Amino acid sequence: MLRASLLAAARSTRMRSLVEAVPVTRSVVERFVAGAATRDAVRVVRELTADGRRVTLDHLGEDTTDSTQAARTAEAYSALLGAMSGEGLAAGADVSVKLSAVGQFLPVDGEKIALENARKICVAAAEAGATVTLDMEDHTTTDSTLGILRELRVDFPWVGAVLQAYLARTEADCADLSGPGSRVRLCKGAYAEPASVAYQDKSEVDKSYVRCLGVLMRGKGYPMVATHDPRMIAIAEHLVVDTGRMADDHEFQMLYGIRPDEQRRIAADGAAMRVYVPYGDEWYGYFMRRLAERPANMAFFLRGLATKS
Repeated sequence: MLRASLLAAARSTRMRSLVEAVPVTRSVVERFVAGAATRDAVRVVRELTADGRRVTLDHLGEDTTDSTQAARTAEAYSALLGAMSGEGLAAGADVSVKLSAVGQFLPVDGEKIALENARKICVAAAEAGATVTLDMEDHTTTDSTLGILRELRVDFPWVGAVLQAYLARTEADCADLSGPGSRVRLCKGAYAEPASVAYQDKSEVDKSYVRCLGVLMRGKGYPMVATHDPRMIAIAEHLVVDTGRMADDHEFQMLYGIRPDEQRRIAADGAAMRVYVPYGDEWYGYFMRRLAERPANMAFFLRGLATKS
C-alpha cells in the first residue's frame, strides 16, 4: 500500500510542491542525486571512479511534452559527455537516457523526435568513448523503446537496453536481446503496473528476475545485473561461475547512494561495478520511486525530517 501511494505521488504536481517545500528535503535528496549541475555530476564521477567503480549518468527529467525541452535534454547530455571527456573521465562511462525526456511523448512525431535526439546523444558518446543505455519506463512505452533501440543499434550496436523483471513479457524479451554484443540491464522495475502485465507479489518478481538473469547469462550478450538485493547478487555470482563468464563480459549495477560499501566490495573483488548517477533539477519523480523501492529509503528520509530543521 505504501509503495503504491509513493508511486502515485511521484506523478502528482501537488505532492511535488509539498515535498519540495520541506526545508530538509534537499539535504536528504543529496544522498541519491549528485546535484543540479554538470559540474556536480563530474565531481561525483571523479569520486566514484577513483576507487574502481564505473558510472552511468542520468540527466533527470521525463514525460517531456515540449520539443524545445526535449532538445535541451539532448544538449545537456552532449555537454556532460564533453565535460567528462575534457577531464579524462568519459572513456568507459555510460549515460542513461529516458526517451520520454527527449520527445517520445510529443503529440506529433514523438518517436521520430526521440530517435533523432537519442541519435545525437549517441554521436556525442561515441566521440567521447562512452556508451548509451536506453532507460525503460512504464509498460506502455516498452514496444516503442525497443523499436527505437533497434533503430539506434544499426549505427551504434553498443546501445544498451533495460528490461524489467516485474513485467510478464520480460523473459521473452531477454531471449530476444541475448545475442552477441547486446548490452542488457536487468532490473526489477520501479513503476506502478497493473496485474494484467506485471507480477504483483515480491516473490514472483524475484523468481522472474532469476529466470531472466539465467537467460541473459546463458546468452551471448553482455548482462548488466542491476540489483541491491544480496540474494540476487549471490545468484548472479553463482551464474557467472556456472556459465563460464569472465570479469569483462558482464557487470553489476547499483544506484548512487545505496549500499556503497557493497559497491566497493564488488569492485575490489575484480568484477565490474557501475553506479547509476542521476543529476539535475528534475529530481522529484526519481526520488519518490527510490523511496517506494525500499522501506529503508523511506526510513532514511523520515529520520532526516525528524533530525534536521
